[in-house]
Amino acid sequence: MTQLEQQQTSDTAFVPLDKIVSLCKRRGFVYPNSEIYGGISGVYDFGPLGVELRNNIRRYWWWSMVQTQDNVVGIEGAILTHPRVWEASGHVENFVDRLVECKTCKKRFRVDHLPPENLEQRKCPNDGGELMEPRTFNLLMETYLGVVEDDRVKTYLRGEACQNIYLDFMNVVKSSRMKIPFGICQIGKAFRNEVTPGNFLFRQREFEQWDLQFFVHPSEMQQWFDYWKQRRFEWYRGLINHKDRLRLREHGPDELAHYARQAFDIEYQTILGWQEWEGIHWRQDWDLSRHSQYSGEDLSYVDEVTKERYIPWIVETSGGVDRTFLYLLLDAYEEQPDPQGKSGETRTVLHLHPMLAPVKVAVFPLKRNNEELVKLARGIYERLRRLMVAQYDDTGSIGRLYRRQDEIGTPYCVTVDFQSLEDKTVTVRDRDTMTQVRVAIEELPAYLLERVTWH
Repeated sequence: MTQLEQQQTSDTAFVPLDKIVSLCKRRGFVYPNSEIYGGISGVYDFGPLGVELRNNIRRYWWWSMVQTQDNVVGIEGAILTHPRVWEASGHVENFVDRLVECKTCKKRFRVDHLPPENLEQRKCPNDGGELMEPRTFNLLMETYLGVVEDDRVKTYLRGEACQNIYLDFMNVVKSSRMKIPFGICQIGKAFRNEVTPGNFLFRQREFEQWDLQFFVHPSEMQQWFDYWKQRRFEWYRGLINHKDRLRLREHGPDELAHYARQAFDIEYQTILGWQEWEGIHWRQDWDLSRHSQYSGEDLSYVDEVTKERYIPWIVETSGGVDRTFLYLLLDAYEEQPDPQGKSGETRTVLHLHPMLAPVKVAVFPLKRNNEELVKLARGIYERLRRLMVAQYDDTGSIGRLYRRQDEIGTPYCVTVDFQSLEDKTVTVRDRDTMTQVRVAIEELPAYLLERVTWH
């Protein structure tokens, strides 16, 4: 374990969510959607740094789950599907929340989020007013296909991304010649008509999921379920600093779907308590059987060797890009006393894994009014930006420039000084340790690439 990991694992303080919200808007990670019109609750836009971080998160997941696996392929399904899809999946009937509304303050609360005493007494936790009778709301977002009023067909924006994988199962088998056991991955948008969105990116109306549906013979279900449960847990563990804030929680009997023998959540502990990060689900043959029944198409698989025909069972791993984005920021955020000893000042730093950091390197000239330093620094920056996301900055003292990059998680800063003009070396400063080394300019690209790309 590194010194940084030891320090952060032993630190029990949790980052208040409002600090992350403030940082995200101030530094261009996340903006409220339609803010100039008053915003839309539960909908967010991602700024210049946010889109880089999200892209890095997506790329690393895809690299881990598809590119480096012999038995996993990927698809990208459409957001719109045939409306019968959501009848077969059970969403039309069962994808609901039960809510109560206060008669005085008009706030709405999910029944499963209220303390039992509030429900029993019909008492609002906000102002003590009387709660109305619970009502049921379907979370699917409705839309319509067709331009002529009489021919328009009601359908839904997808409530989860994984349904496309089941719909394309036979196409993938035939076109890619995959043999069971194999998996299909997808990253895609999903939509839920949340009545009580909140806690920033944790619960949104529009969000992005990543899913693996791994198809197996029923006799091998347990071994593959255990395999993917452990593999996904270790994947998340490798991303974070606070190792003790990650756990596997098994679902109790009252939480399991009717088709599931087991289900586990990978959970991360924040100031809000233990929260779900990714679910590993024992789906049996529920999905393919339902779509076979509702579509009339045979989705069974035939083993070429044994000639056995069967509906594959499925191990699902399902997580969120946005939730990963949020938890990584919560995990990485730290406020430290100013290393220069200035009273009352702090150094805010994001200890993001270098391969995920939105900016990999920043380049500074020691003096912005020295033409030789600026020319050399600009040349180094132009070379590096072709290889990785880089920034050039000369709008303050070196100490201030370091602080700006620390706050957005940039792992390395390169300073071009007067020694650089003499021996063609630069100072490379590490974000976490703040140590500095001299590196030859010609060796700089290889030095950085070795440290900011995944292996």
